[in-house]
Amino acid sequence: MVVVVSKPAIEQFSNMRNNKPASALFTQIPLVDMSKPDSKHQIIKACEEFGFFKVINHGVPMEFISLLESEATKFFSLPLCEKQKTGQPKPYGYGNKRIGTHGDVGWVEFLLLTTNQDPNLHRFQSFRLALSDYMKSVKKMACEILETMADGLKIQPRNALSKLLMDEESDSVFRVNHYPPCPDVEPVNANGNGNGDVIGFGEHTDPQIISVLRSNNTSGLQISLKDGSWISVPPDQNSFFINVGDSLQVMTNGRFKSVKHRVLSNSEKPRLSMIYFGGPPLSEKIAPLPSLMRGDQQSLYKEFTWFEYKRCAYNSRLADNRLIHFEKIAAS
Repeated sequence: MVVVVSKPAIEQFSNMRNNKPASALFTQIPLVDMSKPDSKHQIIKACEEFGFFKVINHGVPMEFISLLESEATKFFSLPLCEKQKTGQPKPYGYGNKRIGTHGDVGWVEFLLLTTNQDPNLHRFQSFRLALSDYMKSVKKMACEILETMADGLKIQPRNALSKLLMDEESDSVFRVNHYPPCPDVEPVNANGNGNGDVIGFGEHTDPQIISVLRSNNTSGLQISLKDGSWISVPPDQNSFFINVGDSLQVMTNGRFKSVKHRVLSNSEKPRLSMIYFGGPPLSEKIAPLPSLMRGDQQSLYKEFTWFEYKRCAYNSRLADNRLIHFEKIAAS
């Protein structure tokens, strides 16, 4: 179903363009089947090589996924004034175009929530119920992935990572992004000519431990490879995509790399994505796990709390390398 959002929500700002032609769809995205015994090895390899992978047989009921997509579509089709009644994004609430407070903009409107949701959604009871069921199931899957990851890394106890998400003080957040069709996007022709892609959400890494992404069947997501090239991720509305976050990169002492990603706008179809960002408690100290340090291997990062890193993230531009502020300088 095509959703047309109110004009004020999508015409307030000039477009952000990416003048490099979009790459073709990349068909070698790592695939992890959570029902298979070797999933732990698949996860480790994917996190080392890409910081990103697709999950199937994930255990999240399709009815939870479909219902939340339906409710989110209804919400974003409301008049702008109705959506704004959920509150301005400081940082939680409804926002459009402006991403954060440091000048980043994109062809997107969004709803950012704590995983305990927000009282401003009291007027959207069916939306709240759909969010609750979905988030519980996705959180469970995220913890299963982290425990399977711990098995692959031979970390003890097995819940060393997942307990940070299960903690009642866990600072996890949930985001729903809606990218309306962008009339200014012209497909690149056979000669490579076009007007350039419009940025829906600019390039960035996620600061948390892991992110669990699900979107509808509209393309737009791209990830950056180690050589700096961008590849387009084929959409799959029945699966989930997992991002390694900055915190997990630190906890593995750089063995896993947080994946840089972005979203480009689509000229014809709306894109709806739902992301669970699994974060630790604010007071949690983030540092390489001792069990992953080999011999006299040194930590690449200074220890910091999640609160300190989150504050750094919110005070940065999207594309900034935040971890550089927490890297140890090698002795000369």
